[in-house]
Amino acid sequence: MERLREITEPLLVWYDENRRILPWREEPTPYHVWVSEIMLQQTRVEAVKPYYKRFMEAFPDIETLANAPEQQLLKMWEGLGYYSRVRNLQKAAIQIMGEYGGQMPAEYEQLLKLKGIGSYTAGAISSIAFKKPYPAVDGNVLRVLSRIRMDEESISEERVKKRVFGELLELIPRERPGDFNQALMDLGAGVCVPNGAPHCEECPLKHICLGFQNGSQSEYPKKALKKARTIEEKTILIIQDENRAALKKRPDKGLLAGLYEFPSMEGYHTAQDVVKYLEENGLKTLRIQQLADSKHIFSHREWHMIGYQIRVDELSPKGDGEFTKDFIYLEPERTQEEYPIPSAFAAYAPYLNIKLTSEKYKE
Repeated sequence: MERLREITEPLLVWYDENRRILPWREEPTPYHVWVSEIMLQQTRVEAVKPYYKRFMEAFPDIETLANAPEQQLLKMWEGLGYYSRVRNLQKAAIQIMGEYGGQMPAEYEQLLKLKGIGSYTAGAISSIAFKKPYPAVDGNVLRVLSRIRMDEESISEERVKKRVFGELLELIPRERPGDFNQALMDLGAGVCVPNGAPHCEECPLKHICLGFQNGSQSEYPKKALKKARTIEEKTILIIQDENRAALKKRPDKGLLAGLYEFPSMEGYHTAQDVVKYLEENGLKTLRIQQLADSKHIFSHREWHMIGYQIRVDELSPKGDGEFTKDFIYLEPERTQEEYPIPSAFAAYAPYLNIKLTSEKYKE
């Protein structure tokens, strides 16, 4: 703990000279801080910037967010992934409208009661927007402090996060709590980086960092071993007639809940298998072409995909199969504007001459 007491002054001096200029920081209202912190969970800063701008234009305040149609909300989030985040944003906005008169509560304990807000996000909002002395302990902070102390405990354990929170609660500067938290975030994101060699020569804390002094900084932090991801094989079908394409809404719960996807078959299938499958569902294939393979990685699983582009005579399937009951048929341009499709299918969207939001922002 004594070593941590030495970090505040050099850290804030460094931050004053090196702070990142970010849109949500330049106008750190409670709403702006909240939305940006939720977006930044599991997502890089540069990827978030265009989403944040567009989101704020569509939902400029808590009331607008609370009243937004879910499909529009999901479309605005298309490509950011972890869609439960935006659903929880709206649920919390509805809570704020009902319980706090539309004003974000200032107290840390009240923030924790809002849907989707844990200790890190509550600490970030309360310290940055309300100047209250609460830490915001994320992976960046845990990594920096682990290297400074050569901490042998795993940062994956909840008790370690709670211990660090308690330690920082004692020393966070009462006059600049938001700057202190953001300084640790920036140091971890740009200097004490997670992958590759940390840029120790640029670090304002190298004179107190045991990891640097012992040349062992890359050995920290300690983490529990991750379980291997489950691999799922899929055959993706881009099915069109002269004017329309087929889409299916995913279940309301579970992975990618409520989003839209292309038809698919579990496992890998030949073109002959696909033609037979469509025929069984009342669709006559005119032309079929195999597409490039693709892979998408989720936190606990991987989708390994092959694909086919299929032209059928008419998207009016007969009978009571899934193509009659579960699919919708619409013009591709409507898909681009109205229907949220996850980035897992980004490799196949161009075959409908549409571009998903995540691909637009790469340009």
